[in-house]
Amino acid sequence: MKLQRDQILNGGLRALLFRFSIPSIIGMVISALYNLVDTIFVGNGVGPIAIAALTIVFPIQIIMLAIGLMIGVGSASIISRGLGKGDEELAAKTVGNAVIVNIVLNAFLMVIALLYIDNILKFFGASANVLPYARDYLSIILIGFIFFSLSLAANHIIRAEGRPRAAIYPMIIGAVLNIILDPIFIFVFKMGVRGVAFATIISQAASILYIVLYLYYGKSIFRPKKDMFKINPGIIKNIFTIGFPSFLTAITDSIIFLIFNRTILYYGNDTYLAIAGITVRIMDLIVMPIIGISNGFSTIASFNYGAKSYKRVKIVLREAILWTGLIGSIGFIATMALPRFLLRLFTDNTNIIDNGIVPMRIILIFLPLIGFLIVGGSLFQAIGKPVPALIINFSRQIIFLIPAILLLPIFFGLNGVFMSWPVSDFLSFIVTLIFVLIEIRIINRSIDLSAKKA
Repeated sequence: MKLQRDQILNGGLRALLFRFSIPSIIGMVISALYNLVDTIFVGNGVGPIAIAALTIVFPIQIIMLAIGLMIGVGSASIISRGLGKGDEELAAKTVGNAVIVNIVLNAFLMVIALLYIDNILKFFGASANVLPYARDYLSIILIGFIFFSLSLAANHIIRAEGRPRAAIYPMIIGAVLNIILDPIFIFVFKMGVRGVAFATIISQAASILYIVLYLYYGKSIFRPKKDMFKINPGIIKNIFTIGFPSFLTAITDSIIFLIFNRTILYYGNDTYLAIAGITVRIMDLIVMPIIGISNGFSTIASFNYGAKSYKRVKIVLREAILWTGLIGSIGFIATMALPRFLLRLFTDNTNIIDNGIVPMRIILIFLPLIGFLIVGGSLFQAIGKPVPALIINFSRQIIFLIPAILLLPIFFGLNGVFMSWPVSDFLSFIVTLIFVLIEIRIINRSIDLSAKKA
């Protein structure tokens, strides 16, 4: 640990940034590939109406993610602090209680969702044409609900014991298997969206199998024992309390996509819903590496800020903004110059391709700014200033995006729905810029004071 600390405080910042970012980038990109690959195969093997069905189900999947994220983040925090104090017993009991809570909560929600599946899908915007496809997909995905949530929580738990590389392997296994199984179930067995769903839950089950084998036979300190699985109300309460902000953030995303999808259907139709689904999946693939770099930046900035190495904080901030801006700019050039090519990856339907070019360009026009928004929020989290971080992170979603989705279509019709994304991006950029510039002035004053004392 001392060697790692010395490297973070004294090593070359660009090399450090990539060293700490690459594992996170790999994990984030693999996560995005699940939905991207499913959508590509569904679009080519079933048709645009099936893409619309996946778009309807997407916010429901975010709710599934939110539960796994809450339990994973909450338990990981308790585990890390327990191991830091040398309390391996607390860490082990937390793992056991996290598993129990995951299984019980997800099983309960799965049953409720299956009982009211049509009502849920209609609430999320499924039209009469889309409903059968969405039902076929969701009814199977719900069965794998437990696998998905457990895998996500386990990923955080493995990271918490200090093995970030080990946490990536089950994600890689799941993604590769999903890519292999999708075409088999769709084109060979002719199972349509049901085949995609089966491919997904089998891949997630394979990830869980790897995690179980890792816990029993790998280098994990959490080898399962009976004592670990005794219910501890105090630990469960802490898991929920600590993980709730992450749950709330994910649920906010779900609400946004619910409102977005329903507004598209109000002003447009299922074709534009499919277009939005394709565009969001392309955007996710571009944004995930940016989030990975932001995660790496956060660790380095935290260490150096705590050590009062303020110049290094400024330098690594500049590096993070540079590289995330570069990724966003590459994504911008690709989506602005090649929208027809990108849409053709998902479907050969000329109606989708011809009508999708303008919405894609509108939604993604401010991609070069996204990196600054994400890194800016991470800066304040890293230096222990939660209020600016909260304002930045929620300004784009709550303060700007939702009102824009509801108001802009009144004046601009369907295009106004798509315009809500760049409008909220730009306004959030202004907010983030103000906070970051103020913070840099504070850091500069600290640097000057340190120089005078020296």
